Amino acid sequence: MHPFRKAIEARDLAAIEALLADDVVFTSPVAYRPYPGKALTAAIVRGAARVFEDFSYVREIASADGRDHALVFTATVNGRQVQGCDFLHHDEHGLIDDLTVMVRPLSGATALAEAMNAQFERIRQEAGV
Repeated sequence: MHPFRKAIEARDLAAIEALLADDVVFTSPVAYRPYPGKALTAAIVRGAARVFEDFSYVREIASADGRDHALVFTATVNGRQVQGCDFLHHDEHGLIDDLTVMVRPLSGATALAEAMNAQFERIRQEAGV
């Protein structure tokens, strides 16, 4: 089991943050621009943990060299079913330097966008930006 998956499933937010590189880039399924930096990425993951209900990883896929992982998940957001995938890339030190999340269907992505938008002021405060 990938350490990121283990930390997410345990809701161990400190462990999640420890897995992130300082220069990690988070690419959202619902925002146009990526979000750079460990503090902001960690705050976004904490925000997502607040809005996802019944979150469960259902599959892991890894590249041969172990630097790329895809973690497929299901969840509910405000009553809408969501299927998604966390794409992770690891730097030469084994830390996550790229985290891209994709979700479907559109109704689930819309529910996620609305729920995360409601969290974003808190996310900015937590990240200090």
